[in-house]
Amino acid sequence: MARKPSNDAKPDPNAPTPEAASSEPAAAAPKPDPNAPKPDAASPEPAAAAPKAEDPREKVVDALLALLAERRWGDIGLYDIAERAAVSLAELRALFPSKGAILAGFVRRIDLAVLAGRADDLVDEPARERLFDVLMRRFEALAPHRAALRAVRRGLSVDPLGAGAMNQVAVSSMQWMLAAAGVQESGPIGAARAQALVLANARVFDVFLDDDDDPGLARTMKALDEQLRKAERWARRADDVGRLTAPLRDACGRILGRASERRRDEADDVATAA
Repeated sequence: MARKPSNDAKPDPNAPTPEAASSEPAAAAPKPDPNAPKPDAASPEPAAAAPKAEDPREKVVDALLALLAERRWGDIGLYDIAERAAVSLAELRALFPSKGAILAGFVRRIDLAVLAGRADDLVDEPARERLFDVLMRRFEALAPHRAALRAVRRGLSVDPLGAGAMNQVAVSSMQWMLAAAGVQESGPIGAARAQALVLANARVFDVFLDDDDDPGLARTMKALDEQLRKAERWARRADDVGRLTAPLRDACGRILGRASERRRDEADDVATAA
């Protein structure tokens, strides 16, 4: 049987009392070394950037391009585009007013891709060379979408209203291309240049649609060079005609201006007499 400790055991006289133990001073904390390198403050890690939400307008443009690769232009409705883009008709209407506007959105995308490029090495080249470089970059940006563009070309050929609306979009686009090439695009002369460039570009476009067997687009380059040379010749003739007819136009302006002043004076006399 285990033996229990006796409660009558006497305390050890040599053991330190609690008061004595607590009266001993605590060891002093070591002083910091002033020469020791200071630890860098922990900088909070940057939060991971949230993934950029896809632009719903771009989704709709992509949906139209995908449908054009499968169907004819006239067979694609707004409901089809909304369904392919996974948006409601109300959302589609808020983004674009029409199917033609969605196609214009694609043209805008191509314009931005071309304008984002730089051709500083062509600054000192003639305007025709600069414009050739800009338009070839445009055809290169269009190359992955040939199937859709063929459908658009066929569809607009039997849709005069749609073709007229797209001509306005094309003129605006060519004005941006002229600006990218450092050619004046503003005013009546600039608008005429843009319209002429639309017509020249349309002739090259037919060659481009069939030039899908050559990644270098050699036939497209040849056709574009020919059209720009023709346009350059016509532009020179137009400038010559403008210079030759300038005195006649000034004289007509003065005559018409005087006639207009006389009509205003007569109207003032009638008003005064009344």
